Amino acid sequence: MFIQTEATPNPNVLKFLPGRDVSPTGAHEFRSIEEATRSPLAEALFQLEDVAGVFFGADYVSVTKAPHGLDWSEMRPGILSTIMDHFTSGSALIREGGAEAGHASAAEGDSEIVTEIKNLLDTRVRPAVAQDGGDILFDAFDEETGVLSLRMRGACAGCPSSAMTLKAGVEQMMRHYVPEVTRVEQTI
Repeated sequence: MFIQTEATPNPNVLKFLPGRDVSPTGAHEFRSIEEATRSPLAEALFQLEDVAGVFFGADYVSVTKAPHGLDWSEMRPGILSTIMDHFTSGSALIREGGAEAGHASAAEGDSEIVTEIKNLLDTRVRPAVAQDGGDILFDAFDEETGVLSLRMRGACAGCPSSAMTLKAGVEQMMRHYVPEVTRVEQTI
């Protein structure tokens, strides 16, 4: 098995591509060892020194390192070995009963505006953000003020350029296609 690595805009996150499906049914984020107990792979990665976060995308694993910890050159071999061991073992990615609440796609009961926002996120924003090893989720839309709240995950959470991505990219696009959106904010 050959696993490729890619840098992300976040210097504390590296993207690992094992050349196979990782989580095709939805993204999963683990920000602590306690959350990682839902996944054998995430749990094993958190056992490595200075791993501070794990994110599973459709075909990749993003690993976040502690900001002032080891260098990637020191961490990469252990991460590669752990990912390879997991996929060659045939173990499940998520333990039974360990599903995470994922992305909220357009649902019955959503207003027309919220449905349009979610569709734009799904078709235009999330695929671009996934290329950088992250994800972006709809949190809320206040129809009175026009404020759209979004949550960044994976490489995008804590990325120095995430504020620019939200303001210069997502906010401009949303305001263009959905004039009711006046501002985009990040929720934590």
